[in-house]
Amino acid sequence: MKRFFFLVAMLAAFSIAGFAQKATDFSGTWSLDIPKSQLDARMRVDGITMTVAQTDKDLKVTTETKRPAPPADAAPGPNGQTSGRMRNFGGGGDGTVAYSLDGKENVVEVDGPNGKMPIKYTGAIEGGKANLSSTRTFVGQMGEATITTKDVWTLSDGGKTLTDVRETISPRGTSSSTLVFVKK
Repeated sequence: MKRFFFLVAMLAAFSIAGFAQKATDFSGTWSLDIPKSQLDARMRVDGITMTVAQTDKDLKVTTETKRPAPPADAAPGPNGQTSGRMRNFGGGGDGTVAYSLDGKENVVEVDGPNGKMPIKYTGAIEGGKANLSSTRTFVGQMGEATITTKDVWTLSDGGKTLTDVRETISPRGTSSSTLVFVKK
């Protein structure tokens, strides 16, 4: 009987210790390792630097993207860009995006070619993975369109490598990329 109570007490102690473990921390400055990444053909970048600041409540991601120069003969699009591709990483462009880690939506309005565009961000860290998503709906030349980006982040190599498995769903179809970042 004493063994039974001892085992129950030990099991309870290990369970409490398991719940008390801190979530995986993705904080740091990360640089895209292009040769190790598998980029979608539409993702034309020369480099991405991502700075992540994480607390118990949120994950803030600041990105800076280096893009190749457009061809000299490229015609400007309706918003002055020389290409139809979106000028952003992870939805929202270069700058800072905040994900609430309690699963609640964070809605941010950004200026788009047709006025203000709301972007909905959600995030959670579960099982050592960061599950992040952004959804934007806007009116374009073909009518209303929705683009959803889902990112799953994992750490490896003792926290020195961040892998982002990304799926983007848009009117053009679904595309997938695997972005591998190394800690600076």
